[in-house]
Amino acid sequence: MLTTVYAILFYVATITLVGGIALRIKQYWSIPAPLKIPTTPAPTTKRGVWFRMFKEVALFESLFKSNKWIWVFGMLFHAGLALVLLRHFRYFTDTTALIWAWVHWIQPFGLYAGFAMLAGLVGLFIRRIVVPRVRYISSPSDYLMLIMLFFIGFSGMMMKFVAHTDIVAVKLFFRGLMYFDWHPLPADIPLLVHLTLVATLMIIFPFSKLLHAPGVFFSPTRNMVDNPREKRHIVAWAADLEKK
Repeated sequence: MLTTVYAILFYVATITLVGGIALRIKQYWSIPAPLKIPTTPAPTTKRGVWFRMFKEVALFESLFKSNKWIWVFGMLFHAGLALVLLRHFRYFTDTTALIWAWVHWIQPFGLYAGFAMLAGLVGLFIRRIVVPRVRYISSPSDYLMLIMLFFIGFSGMMMKFVAHTDIVAVKLFFRGLMYFDWHPLPADIPLLVHLTLVATLMIIFPFSKLLHAPGVFFSPTRNMVDNPREKRHIVAWAADLEKK
């Protein structure tokens, strides 16, 4: 019964996550940007826009320029989360294959990146409490997201350093989900807490502020070329009206 419940839960969570993000991206893609509004100083070429976007996504350039302390906490969390997620590829792949050898190599880094992730989350949570202007614009869901992410990381660290679980059985369970060949899921409390929180986060992700992850690529202040003098910016619907 436990295996069936969690198998169905993760099927629902995966469909909701993938379908919800796809619909959001379609929505972002279809909404016109009527004005040329890149945040200056902005690049004047498409190659410059791609480079700027890379710096924004990988290094949080604008955050670094505005507030160094928040940048530190943000980098700790996001870089730690990225390594932790990459480390989890071992539950879905055959790490003996050469193409997935890198998953084995990053295991030590991904393990200790969990501590960086938790430290970053604590810092971001304290920021929402002690900084008046941030506290003023924070809603209950903002705190809930940080708390949920913290306990996802904390429960994962608990399984590694305190209450060990059978990771071979966990891998069999998730690989079985991929091929619709279910295998028993260990009934360890930290594991069940961890998986329940992860599935919950997957379900609410497409409807939360966490959508800034794909949304940043559609921000007109970042993805526009600063060339209003060289080329007039006309959205599709406005161009149709001009033709009429």
